[in-house]
Amino acid sequence: MKLNYELTLEQSQKLVMTPELRQAIQLLQYTSLELQEFILKEIEENPLLEYEEFEDIEQPQDIFNEIDEIDWKEFIEKYDDISYKEEVDKNLKSTVYENFFTSSQSLKDYLLEQLSMVSLGHREYKIGEYIIQNIDGNGYLNSSIYEISEALNVSVEEVELMLGIIQTFEPEGVGARNLKECLLLQIKDKRDTLINTIIEEYLEDIALNKLSKIAAELHINVEEVQKIADEIKLLEPKPGRSFGGYDKEIKYIIPDATVEKIGGEYVVLLNEITAPRLNINNFYKNLIKNSDEATRQFLQEKLNSAVWIIKSIEQRKQTLLKVIESIIKFQINFFEKGEGYLKPLTLKEVADDINMHESTISRATNGKYIQTSRGIFELKYFFTQAIKGNDGMVSSDSVKNLIRNIIEKEDIKRPLSDQQISDELEKMGIIISRRTVAKYREELSIPSSKLRKRF
Repeated sequence: MKLNYELTLEQSQKLVMTPELRQAIQLLQYTSLELQEFILKEIEENPLLEYEEFEDIEQPQDIFNEIDEIDWKEFIEKYDDISYKEEVDKNLKSTVYENFFTSSQSLKDYLLEQLSMVSLGHREYKIGEYIIQNIDGNGYLNSSIYEISEALNVSVEEVELMLGIIQTFEPEGVGARNLKECLLLQIKDKRDTLINTIIEEYLEDIALNKLSKIAAELHINVEEVQKIADEIKLLEPKPGRSFGGYDKEIKYIIPDATVEKIGGEYVVLLNEITAPRLNINNFYKNLIKNSDEATRQFLQEKLNSAVWIIKSIEQRKQTLLKVIESIIKFQINFFEKGEGYLKPLTLKEVADDINMHESTISRATNGKYIQTSRGIFELKYFFTQAIKGNDGMVSSDSVKNLIRNIIEKEDIKRPLSDQQISDELEKMGIIISRRTVAKYREELSIPSSKLRKRF
């Protein structure tokens, strides 16, 4: 057996992911808030970059040549002639509207304010203050009477007395230790023993709409139970959430673009956060022209990075603009007539329309939002599955709207089952299974026929 060592030449194709290309892809998939954070971080690390807000000047293309071909000194000399904004005098005072803010009162602050209005001794006030500090964002007391008693070295009776006072505060139901107590605190007529009994003993049956069972056991007619059930459902199970309860993370949506109808045509206006204004600091521009070799080399590297960031942001802006304009073209009926007219649309259709790859469209639409006359929508919303109908393909969103309309028109005493809704859709020429109806109904947050039934 022979071992031969030979040198051979082969040709092969492969994609080399340069750092610049990787950066452009990364910026494209950033949300507006992530982009803003990235830019602020880059400005901190790169002295040549400046961030100017609320400008509406077109970004030039001249500086987006290959970096290794740039004559840096020549570039700096010509930089002022390509529409970039001059360095702003930071000593000049201007009105920055972000400096103005409003604050909303927290639940605890509101309760402490009410506590301060009650005539109490120092000891009682401290107990009440401690109780309030143990009320969570939903308005519930998350410590037991005994734990508070031991923590403050006071009697259980004193804690119960102060809790009783706090439970009379606004919002109604605050300071409760469980859902039943929360609802009972909100009952207007405390003498109504029937509603008290139903809350204390039949709350789960109310949730499951087992009204006939309650009526039979309490020896009353089902219509009366229905009336009480309706009253209970009007009560607030989480009294603190009107103050922005902190049991869930608050998410803010900043639209990346606004779509407006101007002169009969839809125009896309990109948000300044989506298309931020960046320019090169004048001081460092001059320093590059008048510095030693070591300093010039350092500044050239920073300028290299700065220009690539500006280029990547410009590419992101243009890509987002093209994608939104393409979506408007495909979904024009939605913008003209409303949600029921959303048509099936795939990433590939938009990609083919603007000569881009599907993955680029996916990155450009994920986590991006547009403001329209019909509300704020994520761009992903406009891509819907196709379902076969008599008049061609219809979108899953349109089918959901049909399901909602069918349920809104049903007999509330005999609500339609998922199979019956499927049969109704079939009459309209839309064939979907009972399981699909159930899935769409749940996505619409519509309860089952059993829970929708009224007596």
